[in-house]
Amino acid sequence: MAQPVIITVAITGAVPKKKDNPAVPVTPSEQIESTHQAFEAGAALVHIHVRNPDESSGSDPELFGRVQEGVRKHCPGMIVQFSTGGRGREPAKRGAMLYLKPDMASLATGSVNFPANVYENPPDFVEGLAKTMLEYDVKPEVEVFDLAMLYNAAGLVKKGLLKDPPHVQFVMGVPNAMPARRSIFDFLRKELKEVMPRATWVAAGVGRHQWEVNQWCLETGGHCRTGLEDNLRIEPDRLAASNAELVKKIADNCARFGRRPATPAEARSILGLRQTV
Repeated sequence: MAQPVIITVAITGAVPKKKDNPAVPVTPSEQIESTHQAFEAGAALVHIHVRNPDESSGSDPELFGRVQEGVRKHCPGMIVQFSTGGRGREPAKRGAMLYLKPDMASLATGSVNFPANVYENPPDFVEGLAKTMLEYDVKPEVEVFDLAMLYNAAGLVKKGLLKDPPHVQFVMGVPNAMPARRSIFDFLRKELKEVMPRATWVAAGVGRHQWEVNQWCLETGGHCRTGLEDNLRIEPDRLAASNAELVKKIADNCARFGRRPATPAEARSILGLRQTV
């Protein structure tokens, strides 16, 4: 039987603007509609950033709440994941919306250089976010932008700050961080099996690497992430018409690798999340 693959859709992100691609959803209503389209195309998990009226990265819990409410209403069972990412957001506010109890939230386990700045995640800050997620029963998605973050996550498991099994995302192709190279991808999978053998995993390829990394994941039994946060184009010379178009590209190619899109219920089971009514 075909092996299910959880397709994550990262709908907005902290950087892409409508001027770069008019399909980027910014307001809560746009984000809900875009998520619903992606859900219908086969996505089982949505990764959410919110935006201020000027399109800058937002921290307002009310905006997160509105998007979550709409997704839960229109996309039954879909896994809601909030971003705690740092670009344009004060550290104290990055976990301020976790009391809303999304299913999951991102957790970068170290600092890393980005193209124009440093993505700062000091150890005490990371542990504080992990404790808050434990308090609200929010499952972290460990974001690994550089190799040390993998071992930092293993340390958090040993400390009891991450429940075992964790869910890990390899982020590949960000300039100044981890390159999108197959040899590195294979090494990361091997190391993950060594240090956190029960972990589930997904990989994200940024920009032109998105589809290449999607195929690596489909081939090797991992899960996939796509969406306009990571890549604005469906092909090198054509902008994506929607998040759903990027999701559909994965869904349409699953069978080539003996895979199929996971249903929301299957995705929840794979990740050890509570089922919805």
